Amino acid sequence: MITALIIVLVAVGSVVFHLMSPWWWTEIASNWGFIDTTIIITFWVTGVVYTAILLFVGYCIWKFRYKENRKVEYEPENHKLETWLTVLTSIGVVVMLAPGLIAWKQFITVPDDATEFEILGQQWQWNYRLPGKDGKLGKSDNRNITAENPFGVDSKDPNGKDDILIEADDLHLPIGKPVKLLLRSMDVLHNFYVPQFRGKMDIVPGMVTYFWFTPTRTGNFEVLCAELCGVGHHAMRGNVIVDDQASYDKWLGEQQTFAQTMAQYENGNKLGKTAGLALKPELGNATQKVSSQ
Repeated sequence: MITALIIVLVAVGSVVFHLMSPWWWTEIASNWGFIDTTIIITFWVTGVVYTAILLFVGYCIWKFRYKENRKVEYEPENHKLETWLTVLTSIGVVVMLAPGLIAWKQFITVPDDATEFEILGQQWQWNYRLPGKDGKLGKSDNRNITAENPFGVDSKDPNGKDDILIEADDLHLPIGKPVKLLLRSMDVLHNFYVPQFRGKMDIVPGMVTYFWFTPTRTGNFEVLCAELCGVGHHAMRGNVIVDDQASYDKWLGEQQTFAQTMAQYENGNKLGKTAGLALKPELGNATQKVSSQ
């Protein structure tokens, strides 16, 4: 009797805790409310089955507890029971899987008006590349990555000249506009995850993965890496700031393009060479003085 009572209390306590729990998801900030609905449907289906099984086990322990002179009836098959279990299990599986398939179909179907942004993950920071005035991202390849070109942008592609480069800094997005995030890794496996957007995707070396969403409220949202990527994994964090259109345009106008970044490196190299030539005569005179002494 005590065992049956404990099992019943566990079932009832689990339901009460779930319904009254203070811990829940963060407030959503994207168009993916259907993902929340899908998870809630799964909770209800599995919760009903979990509770029913525990209550049934408790009932069986109480109903068929030991009594003297009680005879046991052996019944190896029960077609009626098996039919009901098969039908109910099939219905439960369909109810759980169907919303997930619908959500996945929406998740991989990107709107035609979505703007492409690139996310480059590396140990242990987030880098971003945004399209310039032409609205197109230039080609990129990890084989092009150098100290001067950390994103590996193809310098021969005219579409990449005006690309906006954000290295280890906050990413800004405009509210109410769909964005397609192209995910690329510089080194190992990462995972781009913003809990409020309900979207996450593995970043696999040698591949370009993607997902899309539409920001629905302004604010500052933390970016996490949801895949163990080395000793600095815990510190691989960043921020996505969703702005109104005016604030976003102002921020975007303050950022450097790929062409401007490369020009700065070229000018820096020229200045370095000029400074080196200017120092050579002085070095020669100093050598002569030392020799004469």
